[in-house]
Amino acid sequence: MRAELEEMRVSGVPVTIFGNWLRRRRLNCARSQDMTPSKENRRQFVSFSFYRVSPEWRRLPQVERAEHRREFAEVIRRWSEQVGVLGYSLVGLRADCDFLLWRIAYSLDELQEMSAHLLRTHLGGYIQKPYSYLSMTRRSKYMIGSDRGQHSELPAMLKPGGCKYLFVFPMVRTRNWYVLPFEERERMVHELTRAGHEFTKAHANVMYSFGLDDQDFVITVETDEPSEMLERVLRLRESDSSTYVQRDTPNFTCVRATIEEMLEKIG
Repeated sequence: MRAELEEMRVSGVPVTIFGNWLRRRRLNCARSQDMTPSKENRRQFVSFSFYRVSPEWRRLPQVERAEHRREFAEVIRRWSEQVGVLGYSLVGLRADCDFLLWRIAYSLDELQEMSAHLLRTHLGGYIQKPYSYLSMTRRSKYMIGSDRGQHSELPAMLKPGGCKYLFVFPMVRTRNWYVLPFEERERMVHELTRAGHEFTKAHANVMYSFGLDDQDFVITVETDEPSEMLERVLRLRESDSSTYVQRDTPNFTCVRATIEEMLEKIG
């Protein structure tokens, strides 16, 4: 645990916000070893909330804006015991978003109550949420890589925040994909996985949204080299499975920051 926190501290992850939740996550990992595979309550809910600040807020006096930022950050700090939170800035990178809160929880109620608390702050009266994606962790049904033939029914746990840049996009498969023979889909997933492994400086996560939100999946790619993302996407466009993608936009380029740094950048 100490080594994991030290690694986060060196790489710039906001340990003060994420560290307590990480300790709780590790404790839950240990407890999950005694759970039967049929229990699903260890799956994580994963939320991506993209916020935009209204121009009116930036016209407020500097002292007032500073107090609003402090209050907003304090609410996030209070909730960090129950919800894992990472902050990212999109200032100057998209016209319709200023910052992202990537949140991981074991309860939808926690996500909802935290969101309501943020909206009750002074800054909450000046922000909009143009994009929001909800998903859950789930182990793939396909036998991939070192996990082939050794899948557990218990879901993997996300380990986010290891890189400076985060790329997020929703994905919807065509209905034709789901009626293909399983073996054919597995073959294309293997091809996709091998192509992704060509880019060793990028780490991808696939989260599931079926029945929870409008997309099928939410995909994240973390890297310290943005060019890795560009080359990775170009390579994956050439895979057979790419022809079964109905939609994989919008795309979000995010820069990791502490909560205070993230809020400082909005004005």
